[in-house]
Amino acid sequence: MTAEPNLLGDHLRARRELLTPAQAGLRVTGVRRVPGLRREEVAMLAGISADYYLRLEQGRDRNPSRSVVESLARVLQLDEDTTAYLIGLADSKPRRSRRRRKETVPASIVKFLAALALPAFVEGRYLDVLAANPLAAAISPRLVAGANRLRDVFLDPAERELFPDWEVATRGLVAGFRQSVGTETDDPRFIELVGELSLASPRFRELWARHDVANRRGATVRFDHPLVGELMLNREKLLVSEAPGLVLAVYHPDPDTDAADKLALLGSAALPPATRTTTEQDHHA
Repeated sequence: MTAEPNLLGDHLRARRELLTPAQAGLRVTGVRRVPGLRREEVAMLAGISADYYLRLEQGRDRNPSRSVVESLARVLQLDEDTTAYLIGLADSKPRRSRRRRKETVPASIVKFLAALALPAFVEGRYLDVLAANPLAAAISPRLVAGANRLRDVFLDPAERELFPDWEVATRGLVAGFRQSVGTETDDPRFIELVGELSLASPRFRELWARHDVANRRGATVRFDHPLVGELMLNREKLLVSEAPGLVLAVYHPDPDTDAADKLALLGSAALPPATRTTTEQDHHA
């Protein structure tokens, strides 16, 4: 029987190793083997025993109280998103492995994408592109149904060249992926994807080991587009209420800017408006 993953302990250890004594307000004396905090230092600052904290990291105790989790989050200097994630790990109960249902984009959202005069696509829990409109493909040929944002951004050289701020982009992408997956790490799709990326991309491996967490949210994104050069767009990520786990991503420029003109140029070169919005079902047909 496969052991239950130690998600809480793994997360605590990763975040402890990222925090230096100086950041925690501790004086350093003598030679230290590792740059991060020691277990006993985290326990002392959180007001719990070193033995209890050790049990948490080792997975021998997996359900600390809310107050203990919040104390640990404070000591580890976790932000709001990561604290919420940590609380979720502590609240999770062992469960039977189950097959995830296929992610399906509601028909109304497919129609909305086709009518929208802005680049837009729908991504799933594992950052699969489930539907996209022609303007999205004008931003990147990889923004089409059936693609996966993690695979493309980390493994496709042409996609990487689109992002001058690739280091920042990849960090946000992995943090959003971890938050999206949450505690459901027994799904074969997740195991396959993380395994593939960990083997093929040192950058992904480095970021995954950090255990960063962030909600999938809006941001300003800078592209280096092969046709129009630098392109600054705002990206919104909106939850699809009818389909939990699905997110609608929309790119839009500030009005009356160079970016607006460049996006209009890309739009004029895109497929005719009457062309069907691609969906994953079309891609695999």
